[in-house]
Amino acid sequence: MKFSIDQIKNVLNKKGYKFFDDELNIIGIRSKNNIANSFDDWLCVIKDNDEPLVFSITTDPGTYWLNNPSSVDGTAILVPGQYVDSHKIGLHQGKYEALKQDKPLKVWRDNNMDNVLDKEGKIYQGIFGINIHRSNATSQSMVVEKWSAGCQVFQKADDFNHFMQICKDSKQSSFTYTLLEEIDF
Repeated sequence: MKFSIDQIKNVLNKKGYKFFDDELNIIGIRSKNNIANSFDDWLCVIKDNDEPLVFSITTDPGTYWLNNPSSVDGTAILVPGQYVDSHKIGLHQGKYEALKQDKPLKVWRDNNMDNVLDKEGKIYQGIFGINIHRSNATSQSMVVEKWSAGCQVFQKADDFNHFMQICKDSKQSSFTYTLLEEIDF
């Protein structure tokens, strides 16, 4: 799917979110699909008011974690919103550089152990390790499975590497992550 800078700015404006002229705008867009385990979402990166670079990601947990929650409250699903200065470059699970959650985010908890993403109910706020990272280290993954327990995850290794280089080149100490939904457009 293609998203223009004007479309994105219009949605941000309608929601009262900020567009950053002097920083990277990192914007996830969750698809209408409510079934887990697919890389059917998008991550847009906008720098210097250029048209966005769009990457294939998932904003949802894989079925493995939906069926085997690591929290008694259920598996995390990030609530759409703008999370200012929420991420910094750091190690994902101590293994490789990614954007690591640094400030509280809001999540729903899906705890009924089916393959349908439950995006409603009580909202939890805190630091849950909702990172922005890659799936496969060398190629691409076709299904999400264990790659995401609530993180925002790139499908293709090359896309993730390109994204991380953009983040490093920006020289920013922190990054704002905004999660929108396809129905916003």
